[in-house]
Amino acid sequence: MKQLELVIQNQTGLHARPAKVLVNLAKQFQCDIRIQHKEKKANAKSMVSVLTLGATCGSMIVIEANGGDEELALAKLEEAILAGLGDSEPGAEPKAVEAIPVAAKTEEPAMDIPGLLKGIGASPGLAVGPLFVHRAHDWSKENLDDARIPLGEAIASAKAQLAELHERMAGKGLKAEAAIFEAHRELLEDPELLDEVQVRTGAGLSAGRAWLAVIDERAKLIAALNDAVLSARADDLRDVGHRVLRLLLGLPERKAVRPETPVVIAALEMSPSDTAAFDPARVLGFALVNGGPTSHIAILARAMGLPAIVSVNESMLALAEGTPVILDANAGALIPNPEPAVLARFEQARDAWVERRRLAQKQAELPAITRDGRKVDVSANAGSHKDATKAMQQKADGIGLLRTEFLFLDRATAPSEDEQFEVYRAIAETMQTRPVIVRTMDVGGDKPLAYIPMKPEDNPFLGERGIRLCLTHPELFREQLRAILRAASHGHLEIMFPMISDVTEIREAKAFVEEQRQLVNAPAVKVGIMVEVPSAALLADKLAQEVDFFSLGTNDLTQYTLAMDRGHAGLAAKQDGLHPAVLRLIAKTAEAAHQFGKRVDVCGELGSDPLAVPILIGLGVDELSVSIPAVPIVKAQVRALSLADVQPLARKALECSTAAEVRELVRRFNA
Repeated sequence: MKQLELVIQNQTGLHARPAKVLVNLAKQFQCDIRIQHKEKKANAKSMVSVLTLGATCGSMIVIEANGGDEELALAKLEEAILAGLGDSEPGAEPKAVEAIPVAAKTEEPAMDIPGLLKGIGASPGLAVGPLFVHRAHDWSKENLDDARIPLGEAIASAKAQLAELHERMAGKGLKAEAAIFEAHRELLEDPELLDEVQVRTGAGLSAGRAWLAVIDERAKLIAALNDAVLSARADDLRDVGHRVLRLLLGLPERKAVRPETPVVIAALEMSPSDTAAFDPARVLGFALVNGGPTSHIAILARAMGLPAIVSVNESMLALAEGTPVILDANAGALIPNPEPAVLARFEQARDAWVERRRLAQKQAELPAITRDGRKVDVSANAGSHKDATKAMQQKADGIGLLRTEFLFLDRATAPSEDEQFEVYRAIAETMQTRPVIVRTMDVGGDKPLAYIPMKPEDNPFLGERGIRLCLTHPELFREQLRAILRAASHGHLEIMFPMISDVTEIREAKAFVEEQRQLVNAPAVKVGIMVEVPSAALLADKLAQEVDFFSLGTNDLTQYTLAMDRGHAGLAAKQDGLHPAVLRLIAKTAEAAHQFGKRVDVCGELGSDPLAVPILIGLGVDELSVSIPAVPIVKAQVRALSLADVQPLARKALECSTAAEVRELVRRFNA
């Protein structure tokens, strides 16, 4: 028997995805493998057992292997854990998920509105309509002893259904959402779960009672964990468990709520299966008592383009069926039985947004030129060839940010140069003459690669990520640069480096580009940097002399400027890119860029915030790169602005003291 101690470095701990990687790796070895965290010990080949450990980022674990291949098992497990267990991009465990654009952020409702219920916004938007309370199936009313098929057959059928759901989501390009159902299928292959059910059936329980008892017990263990992301996985276990039970008892598959008219769904909690099955045409939005902004329900609601709030007081469920409500997911509020004046205001805001979106889509081909002649490019953020196709459909002026991480994550080995070349070439050809800004791999730290061993970091957002990782792994960097440069002749590609913090880094990165360009005999390409750390903004006058363009990554720039983790649910309301401190850094960057004749873009979420667009244009931003669905509406908004109006507005914003003051300033400007 051999042991080793390791520290979990995944930002969200051993949540579903890294747990799945660990378990699948452990299953490859014959030896018995156990993992201990504090007083708990788990079977490393059982996903449920590993989840119940509650191991979070920084947790010390002890791995114990006993058997003929124990040394090899420990070596491979150590390598995989130190490399981050192939943790993925924001998606299955999201941090910041780009969503369908919504109307200008509504003024937070006054707290004295009668009956107002506060929650946390999980998917943006605004809805007005009748309430429908969705209630979970009451299994106490079912005859759990009346199995219609063997348990093994029920599990096999459930796996087939989950595979179909996975394929359906993946076919729509919803990779992260599809991964939810892949994780569910993994739970059904858990040996410890099945062993425990067999023990209980051997003791005289029926298959139905044994299955439900084991699912409930394990779900309670996971729900009790002192970690929001990990405890949220209890819902997944219950969901997949109830799917099997329904098949076992021969019950018809529960249909999604399909009332006669569209409704706002209120529920204690909602399974991913239920949410995915809802018809968006009959659902206006979701309001849940349980869950959080990182839950799978939030991911699916955003994917469906529906507003959602979570953590609402349970008194919501006592509201009468059909109660008229306002769901303001931007402000995180549900307003039941609104006064006529309040209802009229929100209905007007909703209807105006629907009409603006319709007109914007109709006029998507028109360029974004202000009323006094200032041209602003509106490009799309993309992460795949499929995204490039969608960007063209939405009439984007180009791709302002091509995230290349999708090629490097969720795999055991690095993509080859040829594999990368084929993807970049296809995207370049799809975009034709429109520019595509290819960001080199922004991985490491919070997004570790399974094939690059990395030391545990106390704060991965401040560690070896972005350009830092590229420069410390030059062969991986060179391969990517060669692939981009080779593809450049098939379209209009530009290269952008993430997480640049000083002049030395960009000079070193540019040297790599020139070295590889000569090697493959490629044409010269423009080179730019992400401005996402305060030092880059403060040194913008120096950096502008080294690059062809700047691209402001406002999500990270806000995080680093305000010293607030962008994934922290408790600080979500304060994570505002319109904070005057962030705006001053944007202004300084734009001024330095234009001083040296360089372009400055914005590729963070702020670019599609309707209250931010006038400020950004007024500060001199030349291009807004936004989520694909936001392209037409942002272009339309730019066409309605005048540079002569927004420049004074931006100057006033820089003198504000808080983000709330800036937002109020823009609201008055829009009034």
